[in-house]
Amino acid sequence: MAYPDKRADTAFPIHELLASRWSPRAFADRAIPADVLGSLFEAARWAPSSRNLQPWHFVIAARHRDPAGFARILGTLMEGNQIWAQHASLLLIAVTKPKPDEGGRANPYAHYDVGQAIAHLSIQALACGLYIHQMGGFRRDAAREALAIPAGYDPVVSAAIGYLADPSALPEEIRDRELAPRSRNSLSEHVFGGTWGAPFPDYA
Repeated sequence: MAYPDKRADTAFPIHELLASRWSPRAFADRAIPADVLGSLFEAARWAPSSRNLQPWHFVIAARHRDPAGFARILGTLMEGNQIWAQHASLLLIAVTKPKPDEGGRANPYAHYDVGQAIAHLSIQALACGLYIHQMGGFRRDAAREALAIPAGYDPVVSAAIGYLADPSALPEEIRDRELAPRSRNSLSEHVFGGTWGAPFPDYA
């Protein structure tokens, strides 16, 4: 069973990697080479960072290399995500520290910067032939306990990374969602000109 074309139907041209990025659930039984994996986290490392605090941390486990660690992260996911994420090559939990220094000022951009790091990682992944499916559906308290995340650090998001597989391996309900066309709101719903809600002429 082949995937339909998942390339974004854009109103304006964008880079091919951005247009081709999407979040599959069907992953192949294939390990990620160490140098390729390193490239992903190197991309995350060089993401923009407020005050250069670099408030991102990643707890990762590769299924073929560290099955026990993989099982720990998998166990923190919601059951609906475990069904398909168990086949990914790697699972991660991204973590941030909202207050970088004891007694110091908080970093209001900590979560934003983690998002930027993950965005860089996701595009580098696609450049390496990998796909990433990010998930809010995980138990943060369970992640703290299972992964020994210290106090003062916030688990932000989980993600599954791997190579694309045939969607026929997915349960029917998940497969139907997997094969559905991608969609986004129009630019006019999100980009305003000068004041909130005012149409920007090019996107009206």
